Amino acid sequence: MRKNILIIATGGTIASMEDGRGLAPALTGAELVGYVPEINDVCDFEIVQPMNIDSTNMRPRDWLRIAAAIRERYDAFDGFVVLHGTDTMAYTASALSFMLPGLAKPVVLTGSQLPIGEIREDGTENLITALQIAAARTEAGAPMVQEVTISFGRHLWRGNRATKVSSTNFGAFQSFNYPPLADMDLHIVFRERLLARPAAGGSLAPALSMDDAVSVVFLYPGITEAVLRPQLESKAVKAVVLRTFGAGNAPTESWFTELITDTVRAGKVVVNVTQCPAGGVEEKRYATGDALARSGVVSGYDMTCEAALTKLMHLFGQGLTAAEVAAAVARPLAGEMTV
Repeated sequence: MRKNILIIATGGTIASMEDGRGLAPALTGAELVGYVPEINDVCDFEIVQPMNIDSTNMRPRDWLRIAAAIRERYDAFDGFVVLHGTDTMAYTASALSFMLPGLAKPVVLTGSQLPIGEIREDGTENLITALQIAAARTEAGAPMVQEVTISFGRHLWRGNRATKVSSTNFGAFQSFNYPPLADMDLHIVFRERLLARPAAGGSLAPALSMDDAVSVVFLYPGITEAVLRPQLESKAVKAVVLRTFGAGNAPTESWFTELITDTVRAGKVVVNVTQCPAGGVEEKRYATGDALARSGVVSGYDMTCEAALTKLMHLFGQGLTAAEVAAAVARPLAGEMTV
């Protein structure tokens, strides 16, 4: 039976055209799919367009609009394909994974590195493949994919594990700490043992609230107290993703450890996430990492920065206290981390 897929068009390079100032989203969702008539052979589909923006302008309020579009039409469709710009796709995929607990249908984000109308563009194949993935079923007839994913180039990634790694390669995304969920070559080959499966008897329970009072602090050799203190003491910030060195290491100068300790004591959540694309935080491995743990910093284990940031926004958006967020952020919610 043909599956019914909802295409949620949000803009991005795939929908862009040259306007004299550079590429900018111009095509509506209907105009975009008109470039790819082959999709009529893949599935039935409908299109909604909550926005038409460059993904660098994507904000938490836009994630809510995408999640709301899925919630409102969840029962009417077999799967969902979100057309999105590549620059912040991993942030949106991570956010949606936390905003859609109980998800039991595919949500597949895709886009392109070149506009759909250009020669040698990659959007046609990415769109067709995303629809095929959203329509795929197991031998028992259940949706093959039941989580938020990114389909791009030759691989399907768990959305909250992926990161954009290239601005030019057609394989723009990679997941360093979790294998691809599927490989797309001559055939689409799913790794079923790696795919998420919701708990039996559950149902979609969208959490459509995000708190953007979260920041990211990137450590570097020579960072000074004068630079760091205003970032940590800002009253506009409830939580900080601290991008550390190696296995979660940071300076042990007294001003630094005292500032981190004071930040935690002030009721802010500090999450330790490594700058390294692969691997994770092992706070007890080095004295420099252990100092952070003793200061009350929460280990982000092997989470991406995108996942850590959006997870904190999600948790604070549910009205949790700082102590409750600190406890919850260290536990997997949607397959985003390995503890």
